[in-house]
Amino acid sequence: MPEVAILVIVVVVALAFDFTNGFHDTANAMAPSVATGALKPKPAVALSASLNLVGAFLSVEVARTVGSGIVDLTGVEGEQLMVIVLCGLTGAIVWNVLTWLFGLPSSSSHALFGGLIGATIAALGVSGVLWGGVTQKILIPALFAPVIAGAVAFVGTWLVHRVTRTLSERAAKGSFRWGQIGAASLMSLAHGTNDAQKTMGVIFLALVAHGSLDSSADMPLWVRIACALAIALGTYTGGWRVIRTLGKGIVDISPRQGMSADFSSASIILTSSHLGLPLSTTHVASGSVIGSGLARDDVKVRWAIARRMLIAWLITLPAAGAMGAVCLLIAGLFGHFWGAVVVTAILVIACTVMWLRSRLSPIGHHNVTDEWEQPKAERKREIDRELSAVASGVASVSRPRKRKKRAAKGRKRGM
Repeated sequence: MPEVAILVIVVVVALAFDFTNGFHDTANAMAPSVATGALKPKPAVALSASLNLVGAFLSVEVARTVGSGIVDLTGVEGEQLMVIVLCGLTGAIVWNVLTWLFGLPSSSSHALFGGLIGATIAALGVSGVLWGGVTQKILIPALFAPVIAGAVAFVGTWLVHRVTRTLSERAAKGSFRWGQIGAASLMSLAHGTNDAQKTMGVIFLALVAHGSLDSSADMPLWVRIACALAIALGTYTGGWRVIRTLGKGIVDISPRQGMSADFSSASIILTSSHLGLPLSTTHVASGSVIGSGLARDDVKVRWAIARRMLIAWLITLPAAGAMGAVCLLIAGLFGHFWGAVVVTAILVIACTVMWLRSRLSPIGHHNVTDEWEQPKAERKREIDRELSAVASGVASVSRPRKRKKRAAKGRKRGM
């Protein structure tokens, strides 16, 4: 009976992670379209949720990768294995909600893998992690995916601007609106195909640990349906804080840029899903947005925001891993069943506190497209630069006048 209760807890928490994955990563697909006005905020998240739901049923290749190849849990069975999975999920959810609170587009995929790796190390030591798999399936894609996405978006944006440079801004906005909607839709489909399967793999792992399934069995239909619904519901809630950062904070996106960035992201993510690579859609989407911004001389990339995002990328894996390890150690103090209950209670309390904190500075569909406000220090530096430029201009204009006055006085004296 305790095993069944722990299994139920793991499945519920896994679906909760899928929900946070949905609202945290909505920005990956819809931030450019919302920022440019191609789609209104509410219809954008509704469209994205629908396509995430469809995408979850297109493939199970990524789910197979998550269930194996990252951690070696072959020597662990039953309640212990399910508690390890639960603690890994807890670390991932806490990190997802924390980065959402700060509006940082970090990787839900890396949070999940980091949580599982941390919990595994706490339970079995470093030998429980398949470091070759971590390098090949997580670290290398994390290094190259945003660079490739940025390069593709850079070239795409440059080509689009060259081909359509004679179009007026008004004509371009109308012409690219439908292309941007199509690209964002493809991106949403790709996100569902890649990300929903990660939770499927985790639930499959828990079912195998419980003995409900054999490791060679097919993915149960109810697991696919539940995960698809969870990520779609999370997407529909709209992770407005992250949408605002990705759509307005890094660069001011034009329709041309938005279409190029979305097509770049979607093509790379769909390719990785076909190959079974659990790619971070956040890294790809963010790299595409930055690359599309660099392709235009008249667009300013806010590197301060990009640096914060990069730091979040770098520490996601170890931070989620540390949280997963701490949860495993706490669970070990109470035994498997009560440990699972205590860890779940900690998760609920932590998420509630962060949600209440977010209410102090709410961001929703009503203000997600407002102009980005610079920090006070940055605004002061920019104002100082503008004043200095004005002062220099005034000085350069006044110098010839002074010289003319001196020359006129000299002529009068000569007379």
